[in-house]
Amino acid sequence: MMEEFPHLIEVVKNTKESLIKYDASKLNELSNQTLHQASAHQDMGCITLAVLIYTLSKLVERQDYRKIRNWDKFVKRFNSYMDLSILALKEQNEEKYNKYLEEARKTITSISINLKPYIQEVMRKASINKASKIYEHGISMGRTAKMLGITQWELSEYSGQKSIPENPYNETLGVKKRAKTAMEFFS
Repeated sequence: MMEEFPHLIEVVKNTKESLIKYDASKLNELSNQTLHQASAHQDMGCITLAVLIYTLSKLVERQDYRKIRNWDKFVKRFNSYMDLSILALKEQNEEKYNKYLEEARKTITSISINLKPYIQEVMRKASINKASKIYEHGISMGRTAKMLGITQWELSEYSGQKSIPENPYNETLGVKKRAKTAMEFFS
């Protein structure tokens, strides 16, 4: 994971800027950028970061932030945890980095008492969405569900609603072609 620290630092910096600018599409893009690494390394920090950023993108996109009385205070507090996570990445201290991401997650879920159930639901849906994308990268459904703290049922239900992207590796072979491939393999 150490080779990914510079990339993560850029993602976190851009997240801070995009949150301040209310740029939902950039936040969504940044969330998707972290998925490749999350899938490749099955790294919980990257997964947490992807879910956090995606949750923020939804709050900004739907303009839910306007319902939150202390939004500016929240942004400052959230970004202070992002600053600390950047420092931890620069120190290559993965444990501290994960701790600060967890604290950032807690700030999101505690933004507003009145909106807490709604925000928790947005985070749950963000987890399911990101799990679906990780599952598309080839990680097993059970492993993906466990990493994101959701049920396999939630993941399969969501994934089943989406169309499967065109991928030559998802092609089903006919009986004759499978037999030929097996014969070539064993000869």
